[in-house]
Amino acid sequence: MTELGLYLSRRSINRSDVSRKTGINTTRLNELSNNTRTKFRVDELYKIALAIEVNPCEMLKEVCKDIKLPK
Repeated sequence: MTELGLYLSRRSINRSDVSRKTGINTTRLNELSNNTRTKFRVDELYKIALAIEVNPCEMLKEVCKDIKLPK
């Protein structure tokens, strides 16, 4: 599961509702939530944040917490 998938699961977010509100189909949401090699676009993250009524910056910080600059 991806960080986005974990984030949505911890908050008991219904992906079908998110899909309906954002226009992102459920197949894409499942891919973003389960496939660690799938990259999300910033517009997708922003729409998801708006749909679940969270601050997009806070969601980005949580979802990308393991990303670091190379040394």
